[in-house]
Amino acid sequence: PYPAFSLCCITFFTIKSIKMKSQIFSLLIAASAILAACNNNTESGKNESGTTSKDSSNTAATTTSSDDAGLTQEKPSFANVNPKTAASINEVVSHYLHVKNALANDNGEEAASGGKALAASLGKIDHAPLQGEQMKLYMDVSESLKEHGEHLASNANKIDHQREHFVMMSEDVYDLVKGFGANQPLYVDHCPMANNDKGADWLSEKKEISNPYMGKKMPKCGTVEKIIKN
Repeated sequence: PYPAFSLCCITFFTIKSIKMKSQIFSLLIAASAILAACNNNTESGKNESGTTSKDSSNTAATTTSSDDAGLTQEKPSFANVNPKTAASINEVVSHYLHVKNALANDNGEEAASGGKALAASLGKIDHAPLQGEQMKLYMDVSESLKEHGEHLASNANKIDHQREHFVMMSEDVYDLVKGFGANQPLYVDHCPMANNDKGADWLSEKKEISNPYMGKKMPKCGTVEKIIKN
């Protein structure tokens, strides 16, 4: 009887051990599944919380900074500009950019509107704070700028004529910004085909080329030459 009893005991404990191992194995599988689900949720949470967008914005900021760093940078000549004068110059620049964007879109009516506003803004500049080189620069460009603004304003249906005056307007605005600065960085762009293939420059608030001389016919013709910023 004893051997039989021993065999039965061994069989019983063997079966029980197998069952326990099976249960433990099942528990391990379940725990692994739960852990994997948690990890997936954590990763998903990271993405939804903006980790990806944060990385993208950092990359974009680095790229923009790197691109501008490769350009020749010019600083305005005048270190001390009266705040009222600076605000008036900024208004002139704003109307100039209005003209530039209108010509890039082949919109003579908008270019005329911008030219009229630019001419009017020149009459609002307070001359009293201007002295020495600042006064000289303003006097050198103000009358010319006003004339070009008026020509653009009176030729809404002659966009080619507007563009002829925009060549000279851009030269005057460049001189103005090079002296007094502006309330924003401005890119100096060049088109080799403008002005009867003599080439001409313009100023832009954005680095992307949008050619005011060629318009929609050749919108990307041109290169960024440098940047003016304080």
